[in-house]
Amino acid sequence: MNRFDASSTTDHVIEGISLAGKLAVVTGASSGLGVETCRVLAVAGATVIMVARNEEKLRAAEQELLRERPGAKLHTQCMDLADLTSVRNAAAEILLNHSRIQLLINNAGVMACPLLRTEQGFEMQFGTNHLGHFLFTGLLAPALIEGAPGRVVNLSSAGHKFARFDFDDHSYKHRKYEKWQAYGESKTANVLFSIGLDLRLRERGVRAFAVHPGAIMTNLSRHMQEEDFASLMEYRPTDKPLVFKSVPQGAATTVWAASTLELAHRGGIYLENCQIAQPAEEGGEDGVEDYAIDAAEAERLWSLSEALVGQSFEF
Repeated sequence: MNRFDASSTTDHVIEGISLAGKLAVVTGASSGLGVETCRVLAVAGATVIMVARNEEKLRAAEQELLRERPGAKLHTQCMDLADLTSVRNAAAEILLNHSRIQLLINNAGVMACPLLRTEQGFEMQFGTNHLGHFLFTGLLAPALIEGAPGRVVNLSSAGHKFARFDFDDHSYKHRKYEKWQAYGESKTANVLFSIGLDLRLRERGVRAFAVHPGAIMTNLSRHMQEEDFASLMEYRPTDKPLVFKSVPQGAATTVWAASTLELAHRGGIYLENCQIAQPAEEGGEDGVEDYAIDAAEAERLWSLSEALVGQSFEF
């Protein structure tokens, strides 16, 4: 029986697990949950490719981890998820040196930013949180298949409860921009992507998961002002105060998803508090909304995403 819960930390969930011989790729690896995820995967013996946009911060994070664990097997790769050309270049560089990958942790993201657009003109939260990771994962899929059994962990959020995905205006070209609504749509997309990816890769030995890490004060909230926290409460399905986790607690569900034997034959599911989430109940802050795990919606998003990145994936 799973003994972990919301209070569990990364060190708790990795205890007794060896990842020796495995290669893990982690996006958003220059701060917060990404650094913690890289740390614990490396401690468990994995070789870790740390991926982030800012080279200076990425190098500093790598050196911090090496000071803590001198023998850690770490590599770095710069990539800007908001530029699909950068995503293609980064994936090509990784594949040039690594033909087998066992773990892909799509951890990077932006939250509640002003209306900004990616290099290709997509709304920033949708373009970064979903589209960039969609393309990156698709390009790395051959190495994941070659390295199977493997897992892809996509960081979503309870923020998926804020909004179902809008297929008619995914980049706010016609609607008034609402930052929390846009965030919610991108997080719903992360769950739907996990459903579609697992369907395509499970027969090839690769399973996909969506993870809600919990509320954590990290660099993810860098765009937020005092009024943004107030408007956040209007979007939440409950008026209960937010309960914040520490970074090791926040990264625990990601590490659990990547490593636990309990999920060896599972996939296409949403996880929270180191557990498989239950269906959401009206007014509750836990669980997964039915529209986020709708198979037809997942297929519709997959087709749209292929069209937007200009590339089809056959696995």
